[in-house]
Amino acid sequence: MDEERLTSLREFEERLGHRFKEMKWLDQALTHKSFIYETNHPEKVANEVLEFLGDSVLNLAVSHLLLKKFPDAQEGTLSMMRSQLVKRSSLASLSKELQLEGYLLLGKSQQLNGGMDKSSILANTYEALIGAIFMDSGFNRALEIIQEHFEPYLQTQTPFVLSNDFKSLLQIYSQQSHGQSPQYRVLSESGPDHDKWFQASVTIDGEVKGLGCGKSKKEAEQEAAKNALENINTKSQEPNNK
Repeated sequence: MDEERLTSLREFEERLGHRFKEMKWLDQALTHKSFIYETNHPEKVANEVLEFLGDSVLNLAVSHLLLKKFPDAQEGTLSMMRSQLVKRSSLASLSKELQLEGYLLLGKSQQLNGGMDKSSILANTYEALIGAIFMDSGFNRALEIIQEHFEPYLQTQTPFVLSNDFKSLLQIYSQQSHGQSPQYRVLSESGPDHDKWFQASVTIDGEVKGLGCGKSKKEAEQEAAKNALENINTKSQEPNNK
């Protein structure tokens, strides 16, 4: 590893808040396969394997943190929260917060195609980074870093308030808990064309779970999904459901 690269990685360590015992893991995590294909660096290793490992570490760590934060939540609720936290856009945002793209080795073709801003590349690199920390210092240290990164998103009174896309959250819950998608129905439509008002319901397994109103069908369905999640969360806290 040349001196310039080492200096760059040391700078990233400060930003990350973790000192690597073996710098090779960080270097690998921040090396995209396109760089390997386009340059003559036989000593370099692409980050794909670390990405694979980091994905598993991340899912386990986030599951652990969610269970600690919401010990009474049902499996389906925990699953939908984890899905929101580790989705591609969330991980890409964390990468940008770390300014990770400034230290990533990419091939010129990917650079020209805007690779530094692609959510898929940024999310995959974040997973590789977690895999690198795991290989370098073990699960407990990886958990500490993940908790530091995700803690702001866990500071909420109710577990489902992790996204404004309540329909997506309810979809995850419904698939996990009932093996089917929720069904939406517009119950009423009123008002003049320029000021419509809709009421919608959402059912899961034939049971109405929530109602909602809005100025469009989409808005009414989002409110119905939000209401359904509130009802599901309340029910999960009842003594006979713990």
